[in-house]
Amino acid sequence: MDTLTYQGIPFNACTIPTEHGSVLLILASHGMLGCGYFAVETADKIGDALAVVSGVKNYDDMLRAEVKKVSAAAAQRGVQIGMTGGDALLKMI
Repeated sequence: MDTLTYQGIPFNACTIPTEHGSVLLILASHGMLGCGYFAVETADKIGDALAVVSGVKNYDDMLRAEVKKVSAAAAQRGVQIGMTGGDALLKMI
């Protein structure tokens, strides 16, 4: 588990290397920001707040990338498609 700081707030993060890339996840206290490997449909089934960004290779990319998908629970926290991953994380703390 890694720790990263965004706007003075620490977040836990995880990178899982794969044969052709990495699975990336940043955890907030009430949700998570994931790379394109993650399915919003699954998060919706269990009620998790999830925002998904794609085309990212590291945590910095995730924070700058545009959110492409949002679970219902994340939307209830104010996360919207088109905002940055960093802004989405801030909505989920």
